[in-house]
Amino acid sequence: MGETAFKDTPSGARALPGDVLPPFGGIDPDGTFHATPRDVPAGFNMGPNRPPESTARGPSLAVAITAAEAALNVCRDAGYRVGVAVIDSAGKARVLLNADGTDGSHGFVAMRKAEAALAFDKPSSEVNDLAQKDKSVLKRVTLAMLLDGGAVPLHVGSTVVGAIGVSGSAGKIIGAQDEACARAGRDAVAAQLK
Repeated sequence: MGETAFKDTPSGARALPGDVLPPFGGIDPDGTFHATPRDVPAGFNMGPNRPPESTARGPSLAVAITAAEAALNVCRDAGYRVGVAVIDSAGKARVLLNADGTDGSHGFVAMRKAEAALAFDKPSSEVNDLAQKDKSVLKRVTLAMLLDGGAVPLHVGSTVVGAIGVSGSAGKIIGAQDEACARAGRDAVAAQLK
């Protein structure tokens, strides 16, 4: 697996996978600003044709976009503005989309739901139900996960290769419409997953 030179992660256990920053251009937890250097530092292979930063299995970009757009469209046609996240088998974002008219937060909430679906290889609504009945389930839940309904795993055969999550539709049962849209996104690409 390729290594990235960006290894700083936002502080706190709620940070999402892949949420890494360069060690410059921002303020650290102590409030110190680290200026961006004029030249690329040694070890930062950021030029063209560099090796992949990740080789985690998951949907290709084209497949992830198709799934996310299908989920957005199904929710839109039902009258909901949502955000969608598609993640790979390592929990890294492949696509984050927010419908016009959303505040932009829904894609990140959708990613947290997708994290739960990926980790448990179950729809996030089922993980929520399990967590209420079996407290040992909570030992596997991280602070970056959200157990509301709205996400389903993506499979190739019996192997989980990612997940798709949706957030923002609310409704009578929290997460039920989100999960219906996530299933539609999954179903739109099931034959294309490899």
